[in-house]
Amino acid sequence: MQETTSRQRLAGVLILLGLIAQIIGFTGLLGTAHAVSYLLWVAVLLLWRDIPRRSRAQAGVLMALGTLMLLVARFVYGAEVDWPAMLQGNAFVAAMLVGVSFISLIGKQGTKGATGQRVTGAGGILRTWLGVHFLGTILNLSTVFMVGDKLARRGPLTTPQLLALNRGLSSAALWSPFFASMAVVIALVPDVQYAQIAVVGFPMAMLSGLLTTLELRRRFDLTEVDGFSLSPRSLLMPVGMAALVMLFHFWLTPSLTIVSIITFLLPGVAVLSNLRDGPRFTLRRIRQHTTTRLPAMRGEISLFLAAGLLTIGLSTLVSAAAGSEWTLFTRFGAPQAMISFATITLSALVGLHPIIGVSVLASILNLQNGEQTLFAFVAVSSWAVGTSVGPLSGINLSLQGRYGVSGYRMMKNNLLYAAVMSLLSLVAIAGVSYIVG
Repeated sequence: MQETTSRQRLAGVLILLGLIAQIIGFTGLLGTAHAVSYLLWVAVLLLWRDIPRRSRAQAGVLMALGTLMLLVARFVYGAEVDWPAMLQGNAFVAAMLVGVSFISLIGKQGTKGATGQRVTGAGGILRTWLGVHFLGTILNLSTVFMVGDKLARRGPLTTPQLLALNRGLSSAALWSPFFASMAVVIALVPDVQYAQIAVVGFPMAMLSGLLTTLELRRRFDLTEVDGFSLSPRSLLMPVGMAALVMLFHFWLTPSLTIVSIITFLLPGVAVLSNLRDGPRFTLRRIRQHTTTRLPAMRGEISLFLAAGLLTIGLSTLVSAAAGSEWTLFTRFGAPQAMISFATITLSALVGLHPIIGVSVLASILNLQNGEQTLFAFVAVSSWAVGTSVGPLSGINLSLQGRYGVSGYRMMKNNLLYAAVMSLLSLVAIAGVSYIVG
């Protein structure tokens, strides 16, 4: 593993300080929004040269467009622009991702010996999907590496194994409150009813697992394809964390959103779980995480911050040019939601991350009441399908970097899956539209 430089370590410290500032802001004692955004943006600038070229180009274009739109809004249309706050877009979503990353400090404590007996065939593929899906609801992308590395010990990963990893994680975006997709939509539409999303999204995710198993069994000989056996012990940590989040949300800190609770709760649990081995051990692990893992999040953080800047720029320009009353759709019902889903998902095929389409759409809509929940489902469903098939999505770039599989090969193998999931999503969008009335 390449040793981190002093520049990267400094960036890691700034990212940690950004997380701490965000947590302090939850207390209401200090307004830390500016500090959070500045710390994270400076860290991104320090890590800029280390970001993969394609991701750097995409983030750079988003930043340039967002800044240009703010300048046009100010100097062409005379809009009032809050320049100190221009960098705040998606900053607290990025802080949440940083907080979630700390769960890896306890991940190893519950995984050793928890893989169960060896399984192969279609049952093995289904168990791989289930393992990545349910562990991934909490551990996010790190689960793919945890499960993938265990499978890779028996030989190079096969296409069915890679597809199970890909779809198991991406489908968690449909319902997991710990996923970046849910964090983004809650940030964009804070009045969303999460329960109405989950009651539709969770069955959709289960259909994804069934579809994956049936399709891969038809396309490949799975006789010798190893799967990941998920034991009940492996579920203890995700279930426990979900229960803690609900405890804080409904009883202890009801004024905070789920995203806010996750931001401080997961790092807190990770630190407490290490304290039993002593404060010196805990500090050593935190220091290692800060100087190695946090700088490695440069791609995710830069993309979210850049998309946030684009959203602020676009919404400011649209408001200045067309008036605050202008909106893309006068009403956001099922037809409009379906068009939006199709546009965002198709844009993923040409390399645009779904967060870009979701953020842009939110900035040119005026959503009322149940429309926010419908928009949220459009966002998470297009995220789930788009990240599975998009060649430049985080999951496919990660699989490419770790296991050498081409992102475009993953796209080709996921086209049928994406088409079927898109049809199911359109039906589900109609259902959600009916539920929210």
